[in-house]
Amino acid sequence: MARKTARRDARAFWLFVGPFVIGLAVFVYLPIGWSAYLSFFDARNTVNPTTFVGLDNYVAMLSNDAFLSSLGTFSVFAVLIVPVTFVLSLALALAVNRLRFARAFFRSVFFLPFACSYVVASLVWKVSLFSGVRYGLVNSVLGLFHLDPVAWTGTVSPPLYWIVLVTARLWLQLGFYMILFIAALHRIPDQLYEAAWLDGAKPGWQIFRYITLPQLRATAVAVLLLNLINAYQAFDEFYNIMGDSRGYPPYARPPLVYLYYTSLGSGGQDLGRGSAGAIILALLIALVTLLQGRVFRFTRVGE
Repeated sequence: MARKTARRDARAFWLFVGPFVIGLAVFVYLPIGWSAYLSFFDARNTVNPTTFVGLDNYVAMLSNDAFLSSLGTFSVFAVLIVPVTFVLSLALALAVNRLRFARAFFRSVFFLPFACSYVVASLVWKVSLFSGVRYGLVNSVLGLFHLDPVAWTGTVSPPLYWIVLVTARLWLQLGFYMILFIAALHRIPDQLYEAAWLDGAKPGWQIFRYITLPQLRATAVAVLLLNLINAYQAFDEFYNIMGDSRGYPPYARPPLVYLYYTSLGSGGQDLGRGSAGAIILALLIALVTLLQGRVFRFTRVGE
């Protein structure tokens, strides 16, 4: 009887998990494997190369100034977006969680942008808000203060396009991380706050520092890791807001945009070098993620 129940549970398990596993293998692992295979071949305008070049594609990418400078965009975008997203999403979570009415409404309002397409949001930011023309929304607000219109996505100094890129990403993802923090706040036992009050802890900063923040450690590390990985995979907002970005400084073009033009650009489809760059990028993301997890002791957050 127990064996029959185990077989029935196994069939039910694979019935639900099987389609996901097949999709993951076909649409994720197979392309990654094929990309790794192409990186060792001279694959120009073909996905079935025959000329083996070994590590030449990797050497070419690592000695390419344009590719190396695009890697610097990681640091710039991550330094701008990761801490700001973390602080604002945590602040929103604390504020919404303390509401005594309409809490579900505000959770939905802040989470709703996450369901929006990055492409659509990027175009709205570029065409309506930061269009760079006098009648764009932001420039209209500046006009109320008798300030001249600003070319937000132009090659101006300082590079104001970072404001456009960062605000677009913030609007899209703040609600998601806010929900993660709210879920973590609900898991904090009320007894901890009661014990802190009995011990004389003052409401506000002391309670937050010694009770709330330590209890949010696991979620905070997960938010930082997810946010960092998403920053490294930035493409839609750069491609749609900055356009082709080849006339901009190197930091206006992240690696994924550069690899897109290398692999699928009009100047030639060099899938071998593009795949090598993608593997380098994936290894770099994995390395930085592991280092961050090590710094924050991600493997011991449950202790």
